[in-house]
Amino acid sequence: MKIRKAKENDIPEIVGVLKASLGEKELMLSEAIWRFKHLENIFGESITLLAEENDKIVGVRAFMRWKWKESNKTYSALRAVDTATHPEHQGKGIFKKLTLAAVKDAAEAGEHFIFNTPNDLSRPGYLKMGWEPVGKISIGVKPSFSFLKFKNIPDFYNINKNATAIQIDSLCVQWNDILSRSNTFFTPKSAEFLSWRYENNPLQNYKVICEESYYIAGYIKRRGKLKELRITEFIYNKEIMNSRDLRRVISKFEEGLSAHMISFSPDLLNLKGKKGNFGPLLVMNELNLKTQEKTDLNDISKWNNSLGDLELF
Repeated sequence: MKIRKAKENDIPEIVGVLKASLGEKELMLSEAIWRFKHLENIFGESITLLAEENDKIVGVRAFMRWKWKESNKTYSALRAVDTATHPEHQGKGIFKKLTLAAVKDAAEAGEHFIFNTPNDLSRPGYLKMGWEPVGKISIGVKPSFSFLKFKNIPDFYNINKNATAIQIDSLCVQWNDILSRSNTFFTPKSAEFLSWRYENNPLQNYKVICEESYYIAGYIKRRGKLKELRITEFIYNKEIMNSRDLRRVISKFEEGLSAHMISFSPDLLNLKGKKGNFGPLLVMNELNLKTQEKTDLNDISKWNNSLGDLELF
């Protein structure tokens, strides 16, 4: 078995292995989606390793690039995302071999850390390979009564932008500056990031409303018979917007949507509702961190993320 770095012309075969492993019907994946996540990411191309046998790809492991910032320091991070082993080659330890090889490459390249939110089945494997639990993600939930007014979920969400890229960047600069003084870790935002992450995301259609003073993105997520309006991003001008303004924006965002509840990041959005660490468990693999940096990152209260920053996509 040979392990090598992926090349662009491998994409059709990579997609084929992922679909064979995870199920054609269960996996919304195409070459365009792979390019979006792993080549067009504004933080840079992913680290992607392949396992080959007899000149055929039998395993895939991708770490997507991400950025976190604390004060004036930017951390080059990686997000453990897509991985698959062809059904005919399972049981050979391919997942572990690819993951450890990718970790080695990332460490030698000077990356700071790897993070993800694995499910209960895959988490033990990550912990055995050096990942450490950080804590459950903080989530806020409040009731919504939009389901009484709007009965159906739209097939396609609109993007309503009433601000230029320059104005959005100005809003993001102010937002990033405020968070940089909070002594917490956050993903720096920009017009380019928001466009890539929410406005042109082929995996999930997001509703976006943007004015010069705020940017909000989200979508309806079904939970059985209940419908959750997940606010994945809400950036706003804290100098001119108060709590009443925030409620007004959310009410405007709810228009046309049918939801029973709203979820949000309580660290970034001060709304009434139930708040606590009952989200997915975040885990991390430290690569090139100082002792205090590792200590801080292992404290979930130091993570100042939007829901979209840690959401699977």
